[in-house]
Amino acid sequence: MRLHIWTWFMVFVVAVFVLLWLSQIIFLQNFYDRMTAKEVGRQADRIIAAYETGDADQLRSTCDEAAVDCNLCITIFDSLQRPLIYSRDVLGINCVIHGRNNKSAAAIRALREEGSGVLIRKSPNEQTGSMLLIYACTIGSTEKPEAYLLMNTPLAPVAMTVGVLQKMLIIITVILILLAFAISFIVSNRLAKPIVTVTKEAEQLAHGRYDIRFTGGSYDEADRLAETLTYASREINRIDSMQRDLIANASHDLRTPLTMLKAYAEMIRDLSGDNPVKRNEHLNVIIEETDRLTALVNDILDLSKLENGKMQLERTEFDMEQRLTEIVERYRGLSGVSGFRFALETDGAAQVCCDAGKIEQVICNLINNAMNYSGEDKQIFVTQKHTPEGIRISVRDTGEGMDQETISRIFDKYYRSENYTRKVVGTGLGLSIVKAILRLHDYAFGVDSRVGEGTTFWFQIHDTADTESAPKTDEA
Repeated sequence: MRLHIWTWFMVFVVAVFVLLWLSQIIFLQNFYDRMTAKEVGRQADRIIAAYETGDADQLRSTCDEAAVDCNLCITIFDSLQRPLIYSRDVLGINCVIHGRNNKSAAAIRALREEGSGVLIRKSPNEQTGSMLLIYACTIGSTEKPEAYLLMNTPLAPVAMTVGVLQKMLIIITVILILLAFAISFIVSNRLAKPIVTVTKEAEQLAHGRYDIRFTGGSYDEADRLAETLTYASREINRIDSMQRDLIANASHDLRTPLTMLKAYAEMIRDLSGDNPVKRNEHLNVIIEETDRLTALVNDILDLSKLENGKMQLERTEFDMEQRLTEIVERYRGLSGVSGFRFALETDGAAQVCCDAGKIEQVICNLINNAMNYSGEDKQIFVTQKHTPEGIRISVRDTGEGMDQETISRIFDKYYRSENYTRKVVGTGLGLSIVKAILRLHDYAFGVDSRVGEGTTFWFQIHDTADTESAPKTDEA
């Protein structure tokens, strides 16, 4: 990378110098000649404009000004090639078209032959040996000219100037090339060093060092890249830990019921095969463990489909108050066995449009989670409330609550809080499924908790109609 940056920088410098040498040394004479011809042509337009006014004094003044300003020798001939006017101030050795001489006649003859109306050519001055620019044009129409304007000006040789410039450019080129070499080397190192450092650190990340902290450089872009890669390494480390935990927990959850299935099947084969009572007890245990395995596999499959976007929502309109009442009543049927008490509080009918089965799964998972972590009073509170943002459903327990670190990880796969006092029932994927379903619906959700004050899980459903009714509260 350093070599590429240095190479392109030096290519740019060399290109600048090549352009400078071409313009200042090789093409300087041609450029000077073109600019001189352009300026002479501009003065010719002024003189022709003064001629067309018919004012002899103005014409004479214009010719004298042009002669002095541009070092011109100017002569105007009539249609019979007789001199009408010539400049008084420039009549020295550089004037070759003054009067009826061979230069004037040749220029007018060439102007007539070409028929273009303008003639520009270079001609040597026999007296000085220098080059002159001769400019001739017709005044009036090209076919029947009223007069002819002839001008000449010396073309200053730029060979000496080119020699001086060449020596100066050689010195400047050597100095600037050395300076460019040093600057490009420093800049390429400064630009490439952070990238090289980050690349080496990324290679360590690729070999499994997730605790590495990337370092940037002298540029904001390099610092942002380093920060992004550092964050990515932390996330990869966290995901890798979660994956290991997932495999360990899933293996444990699968191994336990499989061991139980094998043990009780062997007991039926060897001991209780002829005892109906014992056989039924052992078969019930096998059925329960099979159901547990089925629930675990179903949860894993459901979560995989939800996270991969392969599960489609079947939206229907229904009354959330009625659905909550049905769910809580089912749990109340277990109160005599489990000892839990369920309280439902709603503020009226709530018409919503969503996947009823998936939302019911969310509510059941939240209630099951609350049962695992509730306090000794075994109270679970389910609430429905209309808010400006929609229908807010919340499930609250009276357990030990959670700290902020636990809250930030509570929706991760297989993560279980240690703040519970009874055996946790479930696969450890319930809250992950809750998060996936609510994200699929694009519903807001969250958890509010403090240590020692219990925990409230909530989510917000977009309501389709606001039905006002008196608040309703029932408790069992």
